[in-house]
Amino acid sequence: MIPEFGHFALILALCLSILLCTVPLWGAWRGNATAMALAPNLAIGILVFSAISFACLTWAFMQDDFSVEVVANNSNSLLPWYYKFSAVWGNHEGSLLLWILVLALWTCAVAVFSPQLPLVMLARVLAVMGFVGVGFMAFSLFTSNPFARLLPGTPMDGQDLNPLLQDFGLIIHPPLLYMGYVGFSVAFAFAIAALLGGRLDAAWARWSRPWTNVAWAFLTLGIMLGSWWAYYELGWGGWWFWDPVENASFMPWLAGTALIHSLAATEKRGLFKSWTVLLAIFAFSLSLLGTFLVRSGVLTSVHAFATDPARGLFILVFLGIVVGGSLILYALRAPAVSSRVGFAWLSRESLLLVNNVVFLVATLTVLFGTLFPLLMDALGQGKYSVGPPYFNAVFVPLMALLMPFMGIGPLSRWKQDSASRWRAELLLPAIATALCALTLPLLHDGDYNLWVALAILLAGWVVFGMLRDLANRVRNASSVAAGLRRLAPSYWGMFVAHVGFAVTVIGVVVTSQFNIEHDLKMTPGTSDTLAGYEFRFLDVRGVRGPNYVADEARFIVYRDGREVVRLAPQKRRYLASGDVMTEAAIDDGLFRDLFIAMGEPVGSDGAWAIRLHYKPFVRWMWAGSVLMALGAFVTVADKRYRRQRSAARDALRQGGVSGAQA
Repeated sequence: MIPEFGHFALILALCLSILLCTVPLWGAWRGNATAMALAPNLAIGILVFSAISFACLTWAFMQDDFSVEVVANNSNSLLPWYYKFSAVWGNHEGSLLLWILVLALWTCAVAVFSPQLPLVMLARVLAVMGFVGVGFMAFSLFTSNPFARLLPGTPMDGQDLNPLLQDFGLIIHPPLLYMGYVGFSVAFAFAIAALLGGRLDAAWARWSRPWTNVAWAFLTLGIMLGSWWAYYELGWGGWWFWDPVENASFMPWLAGTALIHSLAATEKRGLFKSWTVLLAIFAFSLSLLGTFLVRSGVLTSVHAFATDPARGLFILVFLGIVVGGSLILYALRAPAVSSRVGFAWLSRESLLLVNNVVFLVATLTVLFGTLFPLLMDALGQGKYSVGPPYFNAVFVPLMALLMPFMGIGPLSRWKQDSASRWRAELLLPAIATALCALTLPLLHDGDYNLWVALAILLAGWVVFGMLRDLANRVRNASSVAAGLRRLAPSYWGMFVAHVGFAVTVIGVVVTSQFNIEHDLKMTPGTSDTLAGYEFRFLDVRGVRGPNYVADEARFIVYRDGREVVRLAPQKRRYLASGDVMTEAAIDDGLFRDLFIAMGEPVGSDGAWAIRLHYKPFVRWMWAGSVLMALGAFVTVADKRYRRQRSAARDALRQGGVSGAQA
């Protein structure tokens, strides 16, 4: 009975979404305040019924209701309760219901936290989000019903959750990733609403910018957690595959990065208005494309859920409607609202333009590499594989090209600047950066590494440029502390995010260049030396977990004759499915990780295939990502988003009324 109640709640949420995408939009067109005022209440109702539906599916998993097909296919009575909870979204149907819930959360958040928006603007924004909700709820109900029953013939037990997904990372990775994915629907909705109203100005950008920053922050954290999960769970020590499904989340991130910088220019100077709208459409369209790639069956990946072409066709049609309709509206409206503001080539605006171009080109290169094999296969031209060599060859130079401009940007002035001022401001950062690039690689044993030196040069340029700008901003204050306190959260957010990007670059390059890996056959009692650490193999013993049995190897790691750590990697066999999985053992640290993974038993003398890794600075990649997300969250706290609401409300009211009359 509970699953049927959840199914009914989802149907009611769909009905409310249909009302949300029609009645308030009609009210905005006709100037009917009563119809427009329904939008916030409808958004709250959608969240209530979506949450009820999700709670009912969660109940089915927690109660081992194997009469529900998705529970029988993705859970088991031996599964620990926390994995039963994460199994709710560890499948196609449940993850789609999570998507719907997250979309309802974003829609309700806009309705509740935007009371100062003019009613006509709020009605249009919520109507667009309601339309997106209709698409995904119809997708769930008509092609991917999470409450389908197995009656009669209910199995005694379930087939178990994929062992790869029985991990803490799965509990938090998909919700954060979806918060970012779906969050770009808010920027998309604001863009479409502004086009419908026929007015793109600083007020529109100011209202859209906080939502975009929050969505980008969640997506950053989601991608970071996916990389971290791949590193320790798959057993080979890699942290990024350039897998098509990984690219599916990375492409919206790249487009979203361009969008938040373009919004800054639109808000500050009224520039790039049409371009900013196009980026908002592009970022959300890439989110929908990622959904198609994961759920269409065109890809084979550990991340992919569905293999039913009918589901892929539904998403493809919906993607065509969203993208096609948005671009038609853009073509009709954008020429009338294009920017008329000029700027010099030496200015902050020009640097933001370079930022936009580089991130867009990076997005298109990743998009091409992701879709090319699918396109060639669809055309009957054979199987092609586009892997890390292509992506590294085209993506890395683009990021290297971007970073010099990142060091100059914060120090630059709006509208017009001069090369002589740039030289004066950047002389000290340039000297400090060059000294770091020349000396720091010498701290590592072995030959001088030019790639690491280049990474330090570029990252140091960004960091020292930010520090010089910070020093300039507090120079005239009565004290350093007073100067720091008067800086706006938006500045601190930019500062932390740029430093985080530099930290990530250091982590990626140093790990890639100085990583040491040994794949070898080891028997108990033997040892191997790696990067000055001695890994001594003690023995193998059997252990039992809540739903698996495992062979566990015990190692002691020594450095200069002193014990550093004891590590115990495992080779697990899950009881319900019989799947065999590797559980790596990792000793993590700020400057290095020691990584051990078990392969298969070799021969009859108790030997095992063992993989040893020494990974310097690998944690810096994820620490930098956390800093980038933190910077985006801090930016949202800026007072001007509250202080200037009156001006924004007046401007938007004028535009909204004229748009409604039109």
